[in-house]
Amino acid sequence: MSPPPRLSIRQARRIALAAQGFADPAPAGRVDRRHLRRVMGRIKLLQLDSVPVVIRTQYLPAFSRLGCYDASLLDRIAYRDDEWFEAWAHEASLLPVDDEPLLRWQKQRAEQGDTWRHLVEVAQRESGYVAEVLAQVKERPLTAGELTDPRRRQGEWWGSRSLGSVALDWLFRIGAVGIRRRGNFTKEFDLLERIVAPEVLARPTPSAEEAQRELLVRSGEALGVGTATDLIDYYRLGVREGRARLREVVEEGRLHTVEVQGWTEPAYMHPEAKLPRSVSGLTVLSPFDPIVWNRPRALRLWGFDYRIEIYVPAAKRVYGYYVLPVLDGEELTARLDLKTDRSARALHVQAAYAEPTTDRQQLAERLRPHLQALARFVGVEAVSHGNRGDLMPALKPS
Repeated sequence: MSPPPRLSIRQARRIALAAQGFADPAPAGRVDRRHLRRVMGRIKLLQLDSVPVVIRTQYLPAFSRLGCYDASLLDRIAYRDDEWFEAWAHEASLLPVDDEPLLRWQKQRAEQGDTWRHLVEVAQRESGYVAEVLAQVKERPLTAGELTDPRRRQGEWWGSRSLGSVALDWLFRIGAVGIRRRGNFTKEFDLLERIVAPEVLARPTPSAEEAQRELLVRSGEALGVGTATDLIDYYRLGVREGRARLREVVEEGRLHTVEVQGWTEPAYMHPEAKLPRSVSGLTVLSPFDPIVWNRPRALRLWGFDYRIEIYVPAAKRVYGYYVLPVLDGEELTARLDLKTDRSARALHVQAAYAEPTTDRQQLAERLRPHLQALARFVGVEAVSHGNRGDLMPALKPS
């Protein structure tokens, strides 16, 4: 048997970036839903997060790949036209509605008790109330606060939320209800059958093994190249099952084994992965962008040691509260601690740090117009600057 192909680290980076859409041509005119569909087709899912420090994270991956667009268009695709739907994939995520059958095995396991313990406890102890909550959702879409009996917190065992909220989360986990979003990112629960198209719901349910194999192949398509851990992490599959399914898809020829310079683990590449001659352009990335959401992968592929410091005490933060990496061509070159200050109508750069080998002056000149574009995208008029970080002197307008 011949040895697997060997990739340099720079080739692996370009393959990874191309798989994520960074080598695609920029839109020639206004960004429309076709462009957003293309981004979703590349990355497969959009991780959700409720923290709107700059803008809610699900809007940033498309900005990073397409530039400015109307963020309300993403909401229309997901929550009005129901082309995408919310599910538990890589954390809470938006996915194409056609992928719904691939996640049914998770819901079946949740119903059997394989999910968060406090949800199972509510389902068991309050089965009558859970049935009542589902009956109300059948009557009309609603939020947890709109339940006729939301049952405010009455004990410690289900946490700080109302019992109604926990019951709705249980129904979501087992696939009885789905989620749309109202203003301010408020969850509105509706029957899943009123969100997912009937022709999708009518499709046969794959076995857990079939679904996991397909999800791993999609992970490979989205990553381009990655280790077993990278591939398994994309849809948060179980490690033991994920490794077994990975062996199967390799045997089927749906992923190929390769070696990557400097990696101690075997790597796997999608057979249709592209290796562009170069990747250009500059953009900021959401902390939850697939390029950086797997921190060990970002370190292994780019030498970029990254963590989110939201939950780190302020005095112990190294770079800042909500730090966005800067992707410059094929390199991660800087970190920006950003905040949208709506009262001042400004995108505030609280701190800016360059990676050690970065030409700060050259990077700053390219960053300024991009930050102006980001300010327009998030709906403010100006960019303001703080004083922290070795990139800040070059970044501030003279």
